Amino acid sequence: MTRPAALTGPRPDRLRPAARWLAVLLVPFLAVAGMLLYVFPTRTEVLFAWTIEPPLSALFLACAYIGGIWFFVGVARETWWHRVHRGFVAVLVFASLLLVATVLHWDRFHHGTFIFAVWVTLYVTTPFLTAAVLWLHRGVDSGRPEERDFLLPGGVRAVLVAVGLAALAAGLALFLFPVQFGRSWAWDLTPLTARVVGTVLTLPGMVNLFLVRDARWSAFRVVFQAQIVSLAFILLALVLGRDALTGPGAVPVVAGLCVSFLAYVTFYVYCERRRRRAPDRPRRNAPHTSPAG
Repeated sequence: MTRPAALTGPRPDRLRPAARWLAVLLVPFLAVAGMLLYVFPTRTEVLFAWTIEPPLSALFLACAYIGGIWFFVGVARETWWHRVHRGFVAVLVFASLLLVATVLHWDRFHHGTFIFAVWVTLYVTTPFLTAAVLWLHRGVDSGRPEERDFLLPGGVRAVLVAVGLAALAAGLALFLFPVQFGRSWAWDLTPLTARVVGTVLTLPGMVNLFLVRDARWSAFRVVFQAQIVSLAFILLALVLGRDALTGPGAVPVVAGLCVSFLAYVTFYVYCERRRRRAPDRPRRNAPHTSPAG
């Protein structure tokens, strides 16, 4: 019996060097920003590009950077484009929205400082560099699973898509209407920090939306690792900045983040077990096989 074309032949989606170079370029910036915001959240008036109040907002942004470190370190070590493709789309949206937020709130930044110059340079260039990486890899992902892969059930994908839509809707609401929706958040937000928090929320939203058309666990494994790492640091940040949790949305936001962390960890363990138990898919005319890790 002839096997479907999606499961035969060599994988065409080898990661281009440009993606690795971008990852190597971004990791040091993410590491420094993540450390400054997470270790010194009360000193942003002298250490960061703008003064972030309350410190919990600084911690929240730092968690996105920490998740980004995990993701881009994974990219630097990766072989196949389809394993990191979805993360690059989310990064493109994240960086583009932060560039827009910077322009809209230009007066809030510490002009003339080195860290401000780094911030502006990073967010002026990253959207275009990320878009270039996506363009270089256009059409290379055939959509077929790896030799040992796990195809996510439709019901599980539907739940994750719903979670992604909720996160994306909340993020865009905060970004587009920062004053109105910022009043309902778990802690006090300025218009700028409301847009930043909203931008962070678009990350899982953008990733999960791709589950509508892609059931391969291999296409989401690295990104979900980054999301779990980010959520773990967010939960610690909520403990560290608990005094700021005075907003009307404190209970639902904190509860939602706790449930999300437990659900993501459970989901990840489940998918990994199913992937390891999955039989290898035989392929014809394949000179090599992709790594299972």
